Amino acid sequence: MAPVPPGIRFLASFNRDQWYRAFTFALTFLLYTSFHLSRKPISIVKSELHKNCTQIREVTSTVKHIGSQQPITVDKDCSWKPFDKGNYKQLLGAMDYSFLCAYAIGMYLSGIIGERLPIRLYLSVGMLTSGLFTCLFGLGYVYDIHNLGFYIFVQIANGLVQTTGWPSVVTCIGNWFGKGRRGLIMGLWNSHTSVGNILGSLIAAYYVSSNWGMSFIVPGIIIAVMGIICFLFLIEHPNDLKAAMTQNAVNSNQKLNKSWNGVNGHTELYLQYKQGAKTQSSDTELLLGQDSAGVCVPMQQVVVVKSEAEPGAISFMGALRIPGVVEFSLCLLFAKLVSYTFLFWLPLYITKAAHLDAKKAGDLSTLFDVGGIVGGILAGVVSDKMGKRATTCAVMLLLAAPTLYGFSMMRQFGLGPTIGMLLVCGGLVNGPYALITTAVSADLGTHKSLKGNARALSTVTAIIDGTGSVGAAVGPLLAGLLSAHGWDQVFYMLMMADFLALLLLLRLVLKELRAVKNRPRASVELKEH
Repeated sequence: MAPVPPGIRFLASFNRDQWYRAFTFALTFLLYTSFHLSRKPISIVKSELHKNCTQIREVTSTVKHIGSQQPITVDKDCSWKPFDKGNYKQLLGAMDYSFLCAYAIGMYLSGIIGERLPIRLYLSVGMLTSGLFTCLFGLGYVYDIHNLGFYIFVQIANGLVQTTGWPSVVTCIGNWFGKGRRGLIMGLWNSHTSVGNILGSLIAAYYVSSNWGMSFIVPGIIIAVMGIICFLFLIEHPNDLKAAMTQNAVNSNQKLNKSWNGVNGHTELYLQYKQGAKTQSSDTELLLGQDSAGVCVPMQQVVVVKSEAEPGAISFMGALRIPGVVEFSLCLLFAKLVSYTFLFWLPLYITKAAHLDAKKAGDLSTLFDVGGIVGGILAGVVSDKMGKRATTCAVMLLLAAPTLYGFSMMRQFGLGPTIGMLLVCGGLVNGPYALITTAVSADLGTHKSLKGNARALSTVTAIIDGTGSVGAAVGPLLAGLLSAHGWDQVFYMLMMADFLALLLLLRLVLKELRAVKNRPRASVELKEH
C-alpha cells in the first residue's frame, strides 16, 4: 500500500474544530479587509480632485482690433468642481470629517444593536449598503456631479453603515479564540487593516488618472460581494455549529427509523442496546430499553431542555465600569487620530513633498501600511510574552514621537530614507492602534468582572473603537486646516496627540509594573507558609 503523502498527513492532523476556527479566521480577515479597501480610495483621489495643472498658454487668434493679431490667454483648470477653489483642503477635510464623524457616532449605537441582532445578518446588510454608497461616490464622476452636498451625504451614509463591521468581526473572532496567545493571533488577524489599505490604494491608483470614479466603484462591488459571502458562510459562535450538527444527527435518526410505527401513532425508535443503555447529546436524550429475550422494545424519544439562564446584554454604563475601558478608549482617541490622518492625507503629502504624481504617491504610501502589519504583529507578540498590554503600547508611542518629527523632514531625504521612514513610522503608529482595537478590546470584553457574560464583547469593542473614531474624525479635519499654514504644523499636531495618548496610559503602565514587583514577594510568602 502506498504511503500517505506528507501534505495530506499534515492536513489530517487538524481536527474538525481547528478547521472551522481557521476558516472563521480567514473569512473575518477577508470581510474586514474589504471594509478598509473601500475606505482608502478617497485619500488617493484627493490629488485628482484638485490638480495643480493650470496651464497658461497662448492661442493665436485672429481678432480684428484695428487690423492686428492679439494673443489671448486661456486658463485650463483640470480640477474637479467644487474642489477647484482655493479652500480645497478645507473641503476635502470636510468630506473626511463627514465620514468619520458619522462613523464615530454610529459606532456607539452599533455595538449595542449588534448584541441584540444576529451578527451574520447585521454584518451582511452593512456590507451590502456600504458597497452601494461607495459605488455612489464613484458615480459622481460618471454622471458629472459637482454638488458638494451629494458627496457629503454619501460620506455620512457610508460612515454610518460601516459601523456594522468592527464590533461584529471582533465579537466573532473573540467567540472562536480564547485568551491563549490572543496578542499574536489578533496581531496577525488585524493585519487586514493594512492589507485592505494596500489593496485599496493599488486599485484606486490604477484608475485614478484615467477615471477616478472606478477607484470607488470597483471597491464598492468587492465589499458588496463579500457581504453575500458573509451571509452564506459566517458562523458566529462555535456553539451554533454544535447545535446545528446535533440537530442534523437527531433528524437523521428520525429519518432512519421512519418506517417503524409506534403505539397510538407515535414514531418510536427500535435500536438494539444493552439493558438501560442511554445516548446523550447536548440537546436530546434517547431512552432505550430491551426485554429479557434480547428483543428491542420501543421507547419514546425524550427531548431534554436545559434551562441555562441566557446572560443579558450589558448596558453602556456597565461597560464603562470595566477596569481599563476608559483609559484605553481615550488613548485610542489620540492614537487613531494619528493613524487616520496618515490614512487620509499621506498620499497628498507625498505628492506635495516629494513632487510625485498621484499614482506614484499612492503606490509609495502603501509602505506605511506594510510597516503597520509588522508593527501590529510585533505588538501582539511582545504583549503576550510580557503580559503587559499597556506597557507595550506606551513604549511604541514613546518611540513614535521622534519618528514623526523625522517624517516631517521627508522632503529633504532621498527615496531610500523615505522608504525606511515610511516602514518604521507605519509600525510604531499602527502598533498601539492595532493592539488596543483587537487584543485589548477582547480582553476587556471578557473581563473577569463580567462573570462569563461574553455578550458584552460587542459593546466594549464599540465603545473603545467609537471613542477612537472621534479622534479619527478630528485628525484629518485638523490636518486640512493646518496644512494651509504648512505641513510642519500638521506634524506638530500629530506629535502632541501621540504624547497625550502616552500620558493617558501611565496609570495602567504603573499598575502593570507594580504587579511585576509584587509577584516575587508573594511567591516568597507562599513558600514560607
